[in-house]
Amino acid sequence: MSMIKVGIIGGTGYTGVELLRLLAVHPQVELKAITSRGEAGRKVADLFPSLRGHVGLAFSEPDPKLLAACDVVFSATPNGVAMQHARELLKAGTKLIDLAADFRLKDPAVWEQWYKMPHACPELLAEAVYGLPEVNRDKIKKARLIANPGCYPTATQLGFLPLLEKGLVEPGSLIADCKSGVSGAGRKPETHILFAEAADNFKAYGVGGHRHWPEIRQGLEIAAGRAVGLTFVPHLAPMIRGIHATLYAKLIDPKADVQALYEKRYANEPFVDVMPAGSYPDTRSVRGANICRLAVHRPAGGDTVVVLSVIDNLVKGAAGQAVQNMNILFGLDETTGLAAPALLP
Repeated sequence: MSMIKVGIIGGTGYTGVELLRLLAVHPQVELKAITSRGEAGRKVADLFPSLRGHVGLAFSEPDPKLLAACDVVFSATPNGVAMQHARELLKAGTKLIDLAADFRLKDPAVWEQWYKMPHACPELLAEAVYGLPEVNRDKIKKARLIANPGCYPTATQLGFLPLLEKGLVEPGSLIADCKSGVSGAGRKPETHILFAEAADNFKAYGVGGHRHWPEIRQGLEIAAGRAVGLTFVPHLAPMIRGIHATLYAKLIDPKADVQALYEKRYANEPFVDVMPAGSYPDTRSVRGANICRLAVHRPAGGDTVVVLSVIDNLVKGAAGQAVQNMNILFGLDETTGLAAPALLP
């Protein structure tokens, strides 16, 4: 097939540079444009020396005509930006993959409640496909507009889905106890993510309400076919990359073979690794890789299921999953450009 012409809106954040790292070596991609109002005219490799010899483009002002000439545009921008470009790009026949939250929530009132701004194109919310391939692969193939999932939602949904799809757990009292590396807060100067603040420190945040909660609940309710009760507590961990989600649910059928359930559910998923019973996946085992590793436990053989789920928040939790969605969208092997193993140490 011919090369896929790709544009990126907002390439200066951590998800943007991770997207560039993956797309620069993708065998079917031709990078055509990378926009940044603040860095327009500056070479990408000058801002990110890690990309020297791989990306020759310079950042440019957003040019609607240049972006509309692309086959697909990734928006790696803050929340509220992609929805400003969506109508124009879709009208031009360009596919849009949004790495922010603009199209993840189906109800515009819920969006406004959590993101404190009116939605610029609520008529597109029904059409937007939630880009979790393990659930929506067939819809992704036909999509014009893909809402790339958040990092916490990816780890949490992949961990809970098999149990809810089969109705094996009580849906009213799910608990997601999640930890994220500092890069999840973005590439911006804020006191709480300074090295002297975040290193050698560990804390919870957003207990009263986090923007990823309605996104996670929305996905889990689709899987369960009914309302779910979810307690979601995120934590900031003193590491750069990674998410570790410890998930708790009460079994309805204590005789259920949950290990076999997970192995069967994800047997054909290239980017979900169900580890042997009794395993403890760690975040460094997925660093730089587009994979979710899962382990399932039943403490003391009781009726509580504990699922351990780890991802790299910038890869399977953001840029890698976006490339996975692009591969599906353009009929490529899903693993194209994403097959490299994790980095260690």
